[in-house]
Amino acid sequence: MEDLISILEKNNIDFKIISHDKEINSAQEGADYFGIDIEQTASTLILKTDKGLYSLIISGNYGRVDLHSLKELLQVKEIKLAKPMEVEQATGSKIGSVSLINLDIPTIIDRELYRFAYVYGGTGVPQTTLKIQPKDIEKLNKVIGYIR
Repeated sequence: MEDLISILEKNNIDFKIISHDKEINSAQEGADYFGIDIEQTASTLILKTDKGLYSLIISGNYGRVDLHSLKELLQVKEIKLAKPMEVEQATGSKIGSVSLINLDIPTIIDRELYRFAYVYGGTGVPQTTLKIQPKDIEKLNKVIGYIR
């Protein structure tokens, strides 16, 4: 997490790392815990394609990921969610706590997140949450597309 904090500070990002005593395993749990709208939670999913890995940052109300439309957006032949071991190898963290900031992974962002001044998502470390502005998620990641 020191790397994440270093990146955020170096780029003068307005953020807060929030520690909590329980692991948050769903968007609804996060919304309840922080007293925010479920749409304000941001999950980072790692997608595996025939062209490599991609990061998908979605709002907590997104529902089921439409892999078919993502396939068209990315212009790939094959796409699926990366397996837990692949996620850990690519990001250094387990599914459920993947950081919102992944400098080396091309990223797709859910436009719904921009409705909020701040969103809450992974830091790469369980039992911690990153509070950050959506524009700063975009600034720090290699964004290649948007959904919604």
